[in-house]
Amino acid sequence: MLTLDHISHRFGKKEILNDVDLTIADGSFTAILGPNGSGKTTMLRLIANLITPSAGCVLIDGKAASEYPVRQLAQKIAIVRQNAYTDIDFTAKQLVMMGRNPYQRPLQDDTPLDLQIVEQAMRQTKSWHLRDSLPTQLSGGELQRVMIARALAQQTPILLLDEPTSSLDVCHQFEIMELLRTINREQGKTILIVLHDLNLALRYCPETILLYNQQLYFHGPTSEALTSKNIATVFSITAIATPDSQLSLQPMPAGQ
Repeated sequence: MLTLDHISHRFGKKEILNDVDLTIADGSFTAILGPNGSGKTTMLRLIANLITPSAGCVLIDGKAASEYPVRQLAQKIAIVRQNAYTDIDFTAKQLVMMGRNPYQRPLQDDTPLDLQIVEQAMRQTKSWHLRDSLPTQLSGGELQRVMIARALAQQTPILLLDEPTSSLDVCHQFEIMELLRTINREQGKTILIVLHDLNLALRYCPETILLYNQQLYFHGPTSEALTSKNIATVFSITAIATPDSQLSLQPMPAGQ
């Protein structure tokens, strides 16, 4: 179980998140939505214990994330960062093998089990054929799939993704979201994903966290989160439901 227990965070005098209190259900697929500067990426970094909250704490299975040894926490949470990029001349397979580090001793050779898990993760993400390619030889969508494979090779129950579709074309956006939905359904992983596209969230994520003015505005079913009223308040745009259960988004009329 993942709990944010009255989390607040500041950078200097700037408030990023204020008293966010919520529990994420095991096996849920949750979108984190909100305008720029609402604290979405900060929330992921707090959960992953990459930064320390100014107040409150993140609990994983009832224990503060900060109390886990680094290797043990890395067996609980994997994170895929925004705009995957690496300038290290490792092959795609070597990058994915880094996901096995939390289970290996220093300087330990890769075991047959490690190799099996890496191949399975790369086949699942349709990146096995790229195993000998360097990052500079991969498209944005290909590199993103490799980075997701690395997170899968980490074999954690919790997977965090920070805008994994932001630099991809529409086809690859759907491809990544379909992959994540399959992982969630077949492996039961708890997935939290920062998105900007409301329709992607509506299509793929049963649960949504809405952040607004550095606070938790809503947490619950996506169909209840993305109402015209909530969208107008949080994003200052007009949303009209279409016959195919998508959202038509338009600028809000002047003066409203």
